[in-house]
Amino acid sequence: MTLSPSVERDNEAATRRGGEVEVNPPRRGRDHRVDAMRGLALLMMFVDHIPQNLLNRLTLHNVGFADAAEIFVMLAGFASWIAYGNAIERHGWREGVSRIVRRCAVLYLYQFGLLLLTVLTIRQWRRIWPLPPDAVEPELAHGSTWLWKVLTLDALPNYLNILPLYIVLLLLFPVIYALLRRSLPLGLGISAAVWLLINVDPDVNLPNWLDPDGWYFDPFAWQFLFTLGACGAILTSRHGGSLPRRRWLTCVAWVYLAFSALESFPWTAWGLPDLRLFPMGPPEKTSLSPVRLIDVLSIFYLVESSRWARRASEGRLGQLFARFGRHSLEIFATGTVLDLYARLAFSLLGASWWMQMAVNVVSIALLYGLSLILDARRKRASERARVKRQAPTPTVSGTMA
Repeated sequence: MTLSPSVERDNEAATRRGGEVEVNPPRRGRDHRVDAMRGLALLMMFVDHIPQNLLNRLTLHNVGFADAAEIFVMLAGFASWIAYGNAIERHGWREGVSRIVRRCAVLYLYQFGLLLLTVLTIRQWRRIWPLPPDAVEPELAHGSTWLWKVLTLDALPNYLNILPLYIVLLLLFPVIYALLRRSLPLGLGISAAVWLLINVDPDVNLPNWLDPDGWYFDPFAWQFLFTLGACGAILTSRHGGSLPRRRWLTCVAWVYLAFSALESFPWTAWGLPDLRLFPMGPPEKTSLSPVRLIDVLSIFYLVESSRWARRASEGRLGQLFARFGRHSLEIFATGTVLDLYARLAFSLLGASWWMQMAVNVVSIALLYGLSLILDARRKRASERARVKRQAPTPTVSGTMA
């Protein structure tokens, strides 16, 4: 699941001096591609979290090994370098780490609130209507033991497991920043080694009371994707806000994504002949298998090296997605609540075409309305801050005794 702050100073320059990565403050025009990708990932996550929703046949996991979660985590690393890396560089470690801790506290409150709302809703619902089998894990449906497990992030049910991942990744960010600041190859190499260890031994994971296999998103593996996102922010800053376009690398990325689409597309579900080159099972998500990793890296490279993608992100449709992406935490949380009630509504009334149309149209409209409200509030806050900066400093007349 970035859930990260809006990217306020995208494309800030970084230089490499004396083996260290330095973050410098010059500003350029805002690059909306990251916000647009994040907003699109949020909408796909909303759709994917309703299993009966036929719209999820059109989301990323049907045309590739990776899905919206991988996109989101990589962009979280990208945005974290800009938001918190620059904060550490400009204001020092104390202020930078303080901002990270405050953000983690907000994420923790959202996680607890969403889980509390889910459990209480399910308990009230089951008194009146039947429940879908995947509504909530049995351990959460009875008693009060779950409360302590939730508070300690030891109970991570389905659809509510990405915020805890992001909390852990943000808490790791000072270490990631220090390593990358010291040496980009060093930081990336250590992160890759940990990821490789998890792929060799998937049992290395954090405990989950609801799943003996541990966290669905193993943070020891997914930190590599987060770190790669931070590296992406460094490299785009070095090259004027975009990754350098290399024809051979572009061709490799497109060929890999075409192969990924052939292998992942649900041919039989659409009543089509199976065009897969060879049978493949779903690639492992918990440990972030290499085929998933290469998939998301290919997408990121093609978007962040494309002038067309930059122009598209500045257009009307791109700005619609970017508006969702600029308020990722609020949109994600609201989408999660809407997902819950959509699943309950489908279990009660069925998942007919009319029902699906109503749920999708109303839910997406609500999310869009929320994004408009949050955008307007953000603009008002920015305007007040600008006026405050431009206000003349009052002078004191007379002499002091």
